[in-house]
Parts: sequence; C-alpha cells; structure tokens
Amino acid sequence: MHRNLLETIIGGLVLLVAALFLYFAYTHSTFKTQNNGYHLQAKFDRIDGLLVGSEVRMSGVKIGNIVSLELDPNEYLAIARFSIRKDLKLPTDSSAEVQTDGLLGDKYLSLVPGGDETFLKENEEIINTQSSINLTDLIGQAIFSSKKDKDSDAEDKAPEEALKENSNGAEDAKKDKKKENPT
Repeated sequence: MHRNLLETIIGGLVLLVAALFLYFAYTHSTFKTQNNGYHLQAKFDRIDGLLVGSEVRMSGVKIGNIVSLELDPNEYLAIARFSIRKDLKLPTDSSAEVQTDGLLGDKYLSLVPGGDETFLKENEEIINTQSSINLTDLIGQAIFSSKKDKDSDAEDKAPEEALKENSNGAEDAKKDKKKENPT
C-alpha cells in the first residue's frame, strides 16, 4: 500500500512538471499569434519560406506575427495576413518585404514605414510589396552569367588570335620564299 501511494505521488509530480513545461512553452513561443494587435494584409508574387507564425519585423524588431497565408484565386497572388502591435500606426505608403534572417535562416516579413500622414486601419492592405528572393535561382544566374562572360571573352579573343595566326602565317610564307630564292 505504501509503495502504491509513493508511485501515485511521483506520477502526479511528473504530470505537474509536464503541464508547467507546456504552459511555459506556449507562453514563450514565437508561433503564438498576437491577438492584442490589429490585422493588416499584403499581396506578393512569391512568399517562399514564409509560414503562419513567422515574425513581422520593423527595423529588425519583432512587432507581430503572420496570422494566415492564402492564394488569391483571381489574381494568383499570395496573400499574407498579419497582426502587429496596436501602439504602432503604419502610414498608408508603407512597404512590406519578405526577408531572410541570415544566409539560410528563417523567413520573416519586414515592414518599412512610409512618410504619409494617413495611417492604415484594421484589415487594410499594404500595396507596396517585395516578394521573396529565391537563393537557388540567384546561384543559377550567377553560374550561367559567369559562363556566358567566359564564352563571350573567348569569342572576342578568337578573331584577334586568328589575325595573329594569319599574319604569322604570312611572315612564315615570306621566309620560306626567301629560302627558296636567295637572290
């Protein structure tokens, strides 16, 4: 009987520690969306790597989270809906950019405030957007553009080398004629 009571108490403590851990993880996670802010949206051509729960930053400081990501069936654009702090008022000419945290880090939405005197209200849209940059496409462009540069350099050199070879060939022919006719 004493052993069963001890096992029950230890089991209860384990469950209590697990519950405290889950509470701590939930309250301190960055995935949790902010319900105390106001919601805005922006449309992009590409939002590669941006996820629900990703950070929204301004000047590198987290000010909100992505709430939802959808595809507009009429314009075929990605719609990012996000929540930002209530105390921040964003001018209507502000812009939104999908950025990467470091070279291969997580994607986040960066807001750049404009200078307009009027401010965006709940559920309004940021018009000025810059889509995600695909690192694989950039590397491919760099590789192929350097190959094209080498090919064009080789093509540029080929006519010059052909002229040198022709002039050298003509000089060799003159020397051969002098050897045959030593007059």
